[in-house]
Amino acid sequence: MNYSFIPNERYHNVFHLREDHTGLELSNDIEVHFMELTKLDDQAMPLEGGLVNWLLFLKGTDKSSWEVLKMNEPTLKKAMDTLEFLSQDREARRLYEERQKYLHDEASMIEWATEKGMSEGLVKGERKKAIEIAKNMLSLGLDVGIVAKASGLSEAEIESLRPIQ
Repeated sequence: MNYSFIPNERYHNVFHLREDHTGLELSNDIEVHFMELTKLDDQAMPLEGGLVNWLLFLKGTDKSSWEVLKMNEPTLKKAMDTLEFLSQDREARRLYEERQKYLHDEASMIEWATEKGMSEGLVKGERKKAIEIAKNMLSLGLDVGIVAKASGLSEAEIESLRPIQ
């Protein structure tokens, strides 16, 4: 809208659903928000984050003010980047999409390598612990068959753990 709809000076008005005769509120979960950008002062840069930063951005505040808006509301950066992306020519968009794909692929590779490394580390750690337990059991004089069952190692592996006499 390019005109004021609600007869007051507020750029953000909130209404709730109420019964006409009794004033009983239907639900406090339902609200209707009217945001009238024409009432928003372009010159007034907000000092903190919040709705006014988004409204100034949506209203089309001069690009020179974007840095202040981003500092006040860091989540605006993604919206600003997206708007700049959509405003680019076809070749610039293609290059941007290639870069985004590369960054996504790189993050996926790092995640896969991390998971693989963790998995391999767990397997090695479990084997090391099984060998340690088997050595302790052998030092207590337990039978190789019992040690093999308790540790999960083969009897041949258990035999190789015995100290050479």
